Amino acid sequence: MSTLFRDLLKKIGSGEHTAQNLTRAEAATAMKMMLLEEATPAQIGAFLIAHRIKRPTPEEIAGMLDAYDELGPKLQPIACERPVIVLGIPYDGRTRTAPISPVTALLLAASGQPVIMHGGDCFPTKYGVPLVDIWQGLGVDWTGLSLEKSQQVFEKTGLGFVYTPKHFPLTNSIWEYRDQLGKRPPLATMELIWCPYAGNVHIIAGFVHPPTETLFQNTLALRGMTELTTVKGLEGSCELPRDRTAIIGITRTSELDETGNIPIERLHLSPRDYGFTTKNEPLGTTEELIVNIQEVLNGKTSNFMETALWNGGFYLWRCGICSDMREGIAKAEELLTSGVITQKLEELSSNLC
Repeated sequence: MSTLFRDLLKKIGSGEHTAQNLTRAEAATAMKMMLLEEATPAQIGAFLIAHRIKRPTPEEIAGMLDAYDELGPKLQPIACERPVIVLGIPYDGRTRTAPISPVTALLLAASGQPVIMHGGDCFPTKYGVPLVDIWQGLGVDWTGLSLEKSQQVFEKTGLGFVYTPKHFPLTNSIWEYRDQLGKRPPLATMELIWCPYAGNVHIIAGFVHPPTETLFQNTLALRGMTELTTVKGLEGSCELPRDRTAIIGITRTSELDETGNIPIERLHLSPRDYGFTTKNEPLGTTEELIVNIQEVLNGKTSNFMETALWNGGFYLWRCGICSDMREGIAKAEELLTSGVITQKLEELSSNLC
């Protein structure tokens, strides 16, 4: 048993009236002790659920990310005019709506905007379809690559993937606790703004509840990171919904506001305003999803194509590739119908060999 970890656990687990927040340094220590299994299983399980009940602070999340920086992997900087985009997508996947983010990543990479994704296998608590399964269905298997090989692929294609079971194996044991607890601990929130890249970066993260967006802002400000986009997306992802107005937060300055936080400009985008129907693509089997994505890549008109254009148009505009949403949507359609994205996928697949 770790006496030090027990003291940290006592601080956050003492109840509504006497619980205390951890300092940034204490949170980093706690995270390292969990990853290195210096705390006992009982202590780790108790910490995760107590931290969820108490609710994390920006200082605590920043400290946990400090521990990830110290112990975890990072892709190294590449030559690029724009900040590299890191997409923060829930590791436990999607269960109701079909994911389009691999197509979005291909659109951006084909347009000169490097993108990094990260995640693992089919994880609790939702056990939704993971990104690696979608990529495998498209002929791109990230799971067997070393970090060095992933770096090479990233440099050549503008697309990188940090596969945590292989590249950050210290996190593997934590997933067992999530499964047994049946609830997502604050680590799941932290992962959405984790940055496994050592250069200039633009974090894009999805959220469900407004306090999470504020937590993102404040945490990244503490870490000196000011390039941020938040999306109240499908199932907590950073994919724009079509069944409602998309609620988005964007930064337009690297300067912090008077409170020391990242200033967010609110943006509301209605799919109707751009000629799209208000129907999300439902998720069937993984096999059906792959077929639907392949049809999109081949330029076939469909409900799922609308989702691809809606998301692709936004991100092409947000990254500065296009001057506005309409131009972004037109650019996305041109790339998908001309075969450029299919060629990008083939390039990606060939570089994995």
